[in-house]
This record gives sequence, C-alpha cells and structure tokens, in this order.
Amino acid sequence: MDSRSRVNFASLASGNLLDIPQIPSPRALPKVMTTPGVIPDVDGCGFNDAESDSGTSSSERKIIVTNMLPIHAQKDSETNKWVFTRDEDSLYLQLTDGFSPETEVIYVGSLKVEVDANEQDEVAQQLMDNFKCVPTFLPHDLQKKFYHGFCKQQLWPLFHYMLPMSPDHGERFDRTLWKAYVSANKIYADKIMEVVNPEDDYIWVHDYHLMVLPTFLRKHFNRIKLGFFLHSPFPSSEIYRTLPVRNEILRGLLNCDLIGFHTFDYARHFLSCCSRMLGLYYESKRGHIGLDYSGRTVYIKILPVGIHLGRLESVLSLSSTRTKFKEIQEKFKGKKVILGVDDMDIFKGISLKLLAFEQLLQQHQDLQGNLVLIQIVNPARSSGKDVQEVKRETYSTATRINEVYGSPDYEPVILIDRHVARYEKSAYYAMAECCIVNAVRDGMNLVPYKYIICRNGSADLDEAKGIEKDSPRTSMLVVSEFIGCSPSLSGAIRVNPWDIDSVAEAMYTAITMPDSERQMRHEKHYRYVSSHDVAYWARSFLQDLERACKDHYSKRCWGIGFGLGFRVVSLSPSFRKLSIDYIVPPYKRSSRRAIFLDYDGTVVPQSSLSKRPTPEVVYAINTLCNDPNNTVFIVSGRGKSSLSEWLAPCEGLGIAAEHGYFIRWNKISDWERSPLAIDLEWKEIVEPIMKLYTESTDGSYVETKESALVWHHQDADPDFGSCQAKELLDHLEKVLANEPAVVKRGQYIVEVKPQGISKGLVAEKVLSTMVSSGMPPDFVVCVGDDKSDEDMFESILSTVSSPSIPAPEVFACTVGRKPSKARFYLDDSVEVVKLLQGLANASNPKPRSSHVKVSFDNFI
Repeated sequence: MDSRSRVNFASLASGNLLDIPQIPSPRALPKVMTTPGVIPDVDGCGFNDAESDSGTSSSERKIIVTNMLPIHAQKDSETNKWVFTRDEDSLYLQLTDGFSPETEVIYVGSLKVEVDANEQDEVAQQLMDNFKCVPTFLPHDLQKKFYHGFCKQQLWPLFHYMLPMSPDHGERFDRTLWKAYVSANKIYADKIMEVVNPEDDYIWVHDYHLMVLPTFLRKHFNRIKLGFFLHSPFPSSEIYRTLPVRNEILRGLLNCDLIGFHTFDYARHFLSCCSRMLGLYYESKRGHIGLDYSGRTVYIKILPVGIHLGRLESVLSLSSTRTKFKEIQEKFKGKKVILGVDDMDIFKGISLKLLAFEQLLQQHQDLQGNLVLIQIVNPARSSGKDVQEVKRETYSTATRINEVYGSPDYEPVILIDRHVARYEKSAYYAMAECCIVNAVRDGMNLVPYKYIICRNGSADLDEAKGIEKDSPRTSMLVVSEFIGCSPSLSGAIRVNPWDIDSVAEAMYTAITMPDSERQMRHEKHYRYVSSHDVAYWARSFLQDLERACKDHYSKRCWGIGFGLGFRVVSLSPSFRKLSIDYIVPPYKRSSRRAIFLDYDGTVVPQSSLSKRPTPEVVYAINTLCNDPNNTVFIVSGRGKSSLSEWLAPCEGLGIAAEHGYFIRWNKISDWERSPLAIDLEWKEIVEPIMKLYTESTDGSYVETKESALVWHHQDADPDFGSCQAKELLDHLEKVLANEPAVVKRGQYIVEVKPQGISKGLVAEKVLSTMVSSGMPPDFVVCVGDDKSDEDMFESILSTVSSPSIPAPEVFACTVGRKPSKARFYLDDSVEVVKLLQGLANASNPKPRSSHVKVSFDNFI
C-alpha cells in the first residue's frame, strides 16, 4: 500500500502536480545553530532545521491556520475595489478572546472569493495591514479539486462513517484529488513560513482540510510549536483504515505537538488507528494522554469547543430580536413549539426527525393542532445528488405530515429553507420549549449551546415575555448520542436518531416534563455552557500546547524519512550514533574487554522468520571470542536449548539464557542454574490463568520456559490484546502477591519469572567476577533493543562507577532511535552486525589453550 499511496515528495514540493503556477518560495533563511547538540536534517531532501532565522518577536504571537479566513470579501460596484470586513460569527475570530491582550494573532487561509492574479499582491498587503491575515490564493482548479474534491467528496463522508460502497453512493478514492490536497497543504505551509518566527510563535492548525500541513512545517523547522484541532468526527479504525493514504495523514497529525478532539470517542478512534496501523501505543502522563513518536511525545487534548457568550447575548438585546420574538409568540400562541436548526446534508437526520414527529402526532392525537415543529434549514455546504435526495425526502415528508395532520389554520411542520438572520434565529431559540438535534453523525454542533443561552434570555426578552428578571428559566433538549456536544449535556434526553420510536417518545417526554425538572436541567446546562465558552476552550488548548512544547530545546532532534513519511527524532543531547571509527580506537587500546549482546532484535532481526544467526554473525562472534582479551556473552530471554543449538559453532561464547536463570561460560562448561530461583511452584498457579486468557484471546499463545511463563499477544487484535494483557497483568499481580515471582509487561508479552533474575544481574556479576579474578575490564560494550536490556545498561553504569573497579570505557548501545539509558544507538540489527565485524577486524585472534571455569555459585 505504501508504495502506491506515497506521492513523490519532490514533485509535491515543486507544486507541479496539477500544472499549478509556481508559488513564490519563502524568504531565504540563513542556517544558524543556536542550541548545542542540534544536528541538521540528514535525509538529503534539502530542508534545514533553521530555528533562529527571523529575529526575536517583540510580543507573544499566535498563528491561526484555517481553510477559510474569518473575512467577508466583496467588490464595490462603483470603485471596483475589494472591500473586506471581519466575520464576527467566525469561531476562529472569537477564539482570540482566550488570548492575552498582548498577543499578536496572524491568520493564514483562503478567501471565500476568487481574486485575479494581478490583484493578489495588493489584496495580500491590504489584508495583512488591516486584518493581520495572510491569504493563500489557491488557483481555481486546485481549489476545486482540494476542497470540493478531496475534502468534501472523500474525507468528509469517510470521517462521518460513509464508505463509497458503489459509485452511486459516494465518490471512490481519486489520486488526482489527493495530489491536489497535498499541493494545497504545501501552499499553506509556504505562506506560514513567510511570516513565522519558529523559535517563538505558536501555530494552531484547524480541521481536516489541513492534516498533512504539519509534515511540511515540521520538515522545515524541526522544533516548531505546532497544535492541531479536528472539528469533525474521527472515525473508528475499521472505517479509517479503508483510506488508501491513511498512514500519510496519521503521520501528518503526529508531526504536531498537540492534537485536539471534541470527545474521547474521537480521540480513542485516532489512538486506535495509530496503534493498529503504525504500532504506536499511548499512556496517561500525569493526567495527559501522550503518544511516544520517535522520542517526541505527541499529546492528545479532549475538550469540546464553546460558544461566544457576549456575541449571542448582544443579539438577544437587539430590538429586532425582541420584535421578532413577539411576532413568533403571537403566531404560535397556545401551541407548544419544538425547534430544529440544521444544515441541509445527509448526516443531520432531518428526515428521521420528521418521521419521529409524525409518529408522535399519530400516537398522541391530543397533540394534533397543539404541537408545531419548526425546522430551520441552513444552506448546504456542498452540492451533489446526495444533498438533492435529502432535500426531496425532507420536503416530501413534511408535505405528507401537513396534509394528514394539518388544517387550514394549523401547519404541524414549518420548514424555513432560506437565510435566517441571527436575530431571527435567536428569537426562535428563545421561543421554543424544546430543541432537537437528531444528527446521525456530527463533529460538535453548537445548536444546543445556543439554545440554552437564548432560553436563559436577557432583560429585553424578559420584558417581551412579560416575566420578572429573577423568574425561573426552563429548557429541554433532545440530542443524538452521535454528536460531539452530547457528552457535555448530561441533562439532555439522548437518543439514537435511527430509532424512530425512541425519538418520538423523547420528544413527548420533553414537552410534558414538569417545569421544576425542566428548570433543574436548564440550570445544569447553563452552568456548563456559560463557563466553557470559546475563550475557555482556546485558552485551555494554548496552555496545553505550551506545556507540550516546553522541552523542545532540551533534546537533540533531526529529521528522518522521505515524503509524507517524514518525522522528527528527538532524543537526549548526549545520545548519538555509535560508529565503528569511534569505538575501534579505544577497543584496540584496551586489554580486558567485556562484551554483552542481546539476541532477538539485536544480532538477529526481530522480524526475521528464521531465528538462527547468519554466517556473518557467527564469524564475527567467533572472532571476538577467540581474542584472549575478550569475555563475550549473549544475554537473552530465550531458552538454553535454542541458544545452545543456534550458537553451537561459537565455542568460546558465554550464554545467559532466560534472563540469566541459566548460564554457561563457554561451550565446554556445564549449564548452571541460579540458586535464587529454587521455588517454581508458582508456575502451577500462573499456567492455568494464562491458558484461560489464551482461550479468550484469538491470536495469543503461552510460551513455557524452565524458569518462566510468557503470554504472547503479538498476533491478536491490537486493542483487545493490549486490554487483555493489562487485565492479565493485574490478575497475576494479585494472585502472586506472596509468591517469589515478578510479573513484567513487555512489547506484546506478559512474562512471569522468578524474583532476583534479570539481565542486569548477569552483567553485574560477570563484571564483578572479572574484577575478583584479577582481570578488571577496561572496555565494556553492551548492545540490546528492549526494556530488559535497559536493566543491563543501568547495571553496567552502576557497577563501573563503583570505587572498587577501575573506570573502564563503556559503550552502552540501544537498537533503534528511542529514549534509553544507553548513550549510543544503532538503527537496526544490520548495523549491529557491521559493528561486531568492525570490532572483529580490530581483534588479534589467538586460539585459547584453556578456558577459565567460573562456578555459578561465585557468579551469584
């Protein structure tokens, strides 16, 4: 899949995918190194980690990146000049209330109108000077394929759980549209790079239109401070995995420092996709969910957006709102009003709502003539046959209901399919006794929040209603369980929109509920909505973004990977790659050497089907063992029979099997068992428990060792396997609380082994034995790839720091660029073998006449 879904990065960067006019490149950025230990981009793609290139900003600055700028644009008919005004209803304009007054905010995005090429420079200057906006000016063909093509025809339906099962029901994946999406994101990135100060500015990218934009920014500025918020749902992995470019989009999001979602469900789906498709796992870090991604921690934020209270309350105080309210009140005098406000699209469930309302009138005849459903229909944001089908169904259903249950002076369903001004919509909110949002899938939906505030009223509306200022307020909400605001509205009646019976029953409950309970629910909702407004949301997100970026300059970072698979590796400043040229000189100078090697994932690739060592590995190890100055050990969790068979040609090699439970110093010595683990009766407790979990977890199995039992779940469903492993871990820790055994969880395993047995103990005792034998090591190398090898690194560093041991040169090396106690890394087992060959070539092998026999009793 990868080979087909990846787009050539050079062609993307050049902007030639669709014969797009070349976008001017951002200003030249001198390459200046300001932080010790920062190394440049090494993948040869020509991008630099230019972190200090545009001077220091005099004030705090945020760059908000959106598909569309919060700007209204139109041409003056007399002067033929463009006239711009702020879109006061835009969420992206309102969120600045959460920033400090000193914050400078710059917007990057497209205009809702097309500007001629010869006017673009003048318009860009005008927008920057007057509104702090940087327009992207996407060419017409690109804009069409990017927004109306890939975003609206492919991403938007998929994120709302709609699969293109046939050409008649959804657009199939089109790689041309995907290329347009990537090209558009690249243009946005170029515009950001023209204005960003990467050391100081925080960038906040919004919504699914710009999900690969972070990759372009991260590639150019490895330490850029970058947040992303998704305003739509994120689908389950079963849906998302059908997208051919799934990995590219996931990696784009993971190039951010903080990713925000409205609900835990959406975040959980994203994390599940990262687990299933990229092999990443998350954990809670002091209350914050974090994903470890190549040494960087990508944090997950869960917080629904709010509304702008001041904006809505100011509308409620308008005389036009008061006048409209009185008009509506008079028109529907004596009737109960249920209100719906939705966009005209296939996911808002308008027709399902009408069917439920029809059933309500049918089941409760006393409501006929006394109950009205007012459905305000906002203009559709996209066009197509699906929208036309929804519109036809909505009108035909409404017409049928009105014909069956209506009369000359009573219309049960009123469809308002036109532009409705804010004041008029607010008047309807204030009038309705119940509001229903019946969407089958929706990202957030702020209609319930607006309804709550409008029902709370204002002094002017109270006067229009003829009620006292301190009179009790009531409201009632019926909301779909599939919308983002549903979890925050605990007093609402939640419904499954597909269940017509339950929706009808919910509406009946809402309009017949006692006023005292309606008041209690309203007060609960109002407390939440008024305290969690858009300013609170923005302020909370930026605080978490600052926290996520605070360690940017405490680590070394560099970019790896090509194209949209690019990512940044961020590790300790003292962590570096172990080269042959660096280790060979001290190796040659030394005369007593200890070499510790893990097996799986170190000298043999983890993914290899055959676990036997290659001839190159055998030759290198044999050469090292034949050098009389070397003590070489393979330290593995594997059983002694497998290791002794596979490593039989290496006669001088020491082997510690099962993490040191068994040990032999060379081929002619006997296997000796650790006296620390005599009692293994706990295995009779553990084995049936592990078998129970194996039976209920498809793809898992139990590995039985002489000293340990291991439950493997690598081939199980990732989420279920991980869940079962956690449960098994808790189960075993409880039943083994008083037994001489420890339970450890590793990568795809849960292992139970005797207390006091570890790879760290093996390394410690080998070094101590060498010292007590009068051969203290002056050179130590240890290479491993997993958590158990971290014990070796820690033990070696602790042992050699003892005053009783002359300080040797130590080379602790992990396999893979990841956080580790080791100071060095190698990328994979291939590089490990090359390192061993380099050391072997530097050896002076002489066959040993005899081998020193060290008793295991002394070893322990």
